[in-house]
Amino acid sequence: MSNEIRAIRSEADYRSALARIDELMDAKIDTPEGNELDVLTDLVELYEDKHTPMGYPTPLGAIRFRMDQAALLPRDLIPFIGSRAKVSEVLAGKRPLTLQIARALHANLGIPADVLLQQPGAQLTSALAGLEWNRFPLTEMIARAWIARCRNPLAHAEELMCDLIRRAGGEHALPTAFYRKNDHARLNAKTDPYALKAWCWEVLARAHANPLPVVFAPRTVDLVFLREVAKLSWSNEGPRLALEFLAKHGIHLICLEHLPRTYLDGAALQLTDGTPVIGLTLRYDRLDNFWFCLLHELAHVGRHLAGTQGGGFVDDLSLRNVKGTPRDPIEEEADEWAENGLIPADVWRTSSVRENASSLAVMELAQRLGIHPAIVAGRVRHETGNYRLLSHFVGTGAVRRHLLKDQLS
Repeated sequence: MSNEIRAIRSEADYRSALARIDELMDAKIDTPEGNELDVLTDLVELYEDKHTPMGYPTPLGAIRFRMDQAALLPRDLIPFIGSRAKVSEVLAGKRPLTLQIARALHANLGIPADVLLQQPGAQLTSALAGLEWNRFPLTEMIARAWIARCRNPLAHAEELMCDLIRRAGGEHALPTAFYRKNDHARLNAKTDPYALKAWCWEVLARAHANPLPVVFAPRTVDLVFLREVAKLSWSNEGPRLALEFLAKHGIHLICLEHLPRTYLDGAALQLTDGTPVIGLTLRYDRLDNFWFCLLHELAHVGRHLAGTQGGGFVDDLSLRNVKGTPRDPIEEEADEWAENGLIPADVWRTSSVRENASSLAVMELAQRLGIHPAIVAGRVRHETGNYRLLSHFVGTGAVRRHLLKDQLS
């Protein structure tokens, strides 16, 4: 070899070896210089292991590093940590990580468990731990062909559900928050959490089984995008056109009838690769409800899921403005975007339809904006609280027969 190689026993030996490695970086394999480079590299690694261990970064350092890598903003951590205030406290080092937050960050952002827990070899328990498999609505799910038919479903509940979870993308396809009851502010308190999870997994499984030809580009969904979607409503084929339009932008739209005791209108979910999935139940078969719900969930995609992995929201939109319902700023932001996407705020403020909700005024505003009259009528009905008003405009029975054809008997 070109130089005499000695064991590295001091800091001076270490610096000398590094300098020699730098000289040999262009050495070819199987030459004396190349062999010397290999031996020196091994000696340096051995010295570093013994004398300069890397150690664990702090959990906060690991979170900030992951945010830099993925260009995440603090708001993008809300689905995993719980609220804007909690995110601020965690990033400021004022709030310790709970096991639930650590599990969510590990599952959705890929931060190693041993770094988050500061324990070598530490592992986080499965998100499925503690589920009572026989509490899922197995009979109803079998009747809808969501899971396989078998002689004794209760005896095979875990096997049946794990197959559905696998088809949905695995246990981390749903955010950790979905494993806790009533974690979402706009979710009916009477919701069966097992039925809710089953519905979400089936939505994800259907999306997972039908990949889209276009990869979703982050930051695609903004107010301009929402207004493009809203203008599709003018056609009698509007709901179907919306499905095709979203697919061309890498967004799944899955319409799936709700399960009993879910009290659900829609959801904004993601596949494990980050592809957005909008799920709608169409439990209120009206055009005004369809378009508001669709844009509300798209607002979640644009404002709250952008740059995250594994986030998600579920919504009972009948709870809007109901007294006693917690006021969640995230849901209010989605409401605001949906309303402005359908009817721009400045247009609505100056429209005569607010004072004179006549059929003529409804039609005039709808034609001016290029949207379906159901959207205008629905806004009037919601703001006045009079759901008998303009009922001939809202398109009752005009959605399910188009988007749930395979599920209607």
